[in-house]
Amino acid sequence: MKEGLEILLKKVALGETGVEEAVNELKFLPFKDIFHTKFDTHRELRTGIEEVIFGAGKTFEEIRDIAEMLIKNGKQVLITKLQKEKGEKLLDCYPNGEYFPRCGVFTVRKKKKLKGLISVVSAGTSDMPVAEEAAVTAEFFGSKVEKIFDAGVAGIHRLLEYKDKLENSKIIIAVAGMDGALPTVIAGMFGKPVIGVPTSVGYGASFQGVAPLLTMLNACAPGVVTVNIDNGFGAAVFAHK
Repeated sequence: MKEGLEILLKKVALGETGVEEAVNELKFLPFKDIFHTKFDTHRELRTGIEEVIFGAGKTFEEIRDIAEMLIKNGKQVLITKLQKEKGEKLLDCYPNGEYFPRCGVFTVRKKKKLKGLISVVSAGTSDMPVAEEAAVTAEFFGSKVEKIFDAGVAGIHRLLEYKDKLENSKIIIAVAGMDGALPTVIAGMFGKPVIGVPTSVGYGASFQGVAPLLTMLNACAPGVVTVNIDNGFGAAVFAHK
């Protein structure tokens, strides 16, 4: 990898390769192998979204190693699905970080000017952990976020209180468990793209989120796309892009 990079830089210096062509090659060149993880140093250059750590299933030491690699390479840190104990231990390592215990997200981020406007709406208070994951993620990547919690179809008049904010949004993330009807209702009322996020909240026949997932996939209002169950992160990345 080092040899290939040196050859590429020499070609740029000699005028044999243009800068734009070199940047395109760099998108696919490097990663750093730290035994348990192959750290993708150019993911942001290639995709526009820097590497993120999925915390579930990793040891604290593995998470810390990857976070350290991100920081050494001048990157921000975003960790999702992180247990409370590990989140609090990371705060000892990175006092400038922030841990969001309700959604299990840890961040070390740089100040940046926020752009656009994403509204994140949760149907119920029980859906807030997934909605908060979406909100924190979108802000982490640089989007403005409007949070509207507990405004589901069981009392749709609550949603109407925020119609001006929803109409001013660029895109709306609708997070719901139970019957999962919220994205369809929002898409039928507002002319904005809607991302449905089914949650695993509900009684037995919700099948840990399968019922709202199917509802959202079968939305009769046009303009709804759906991500996987409890995937607030995925919805936020798509909305930000």
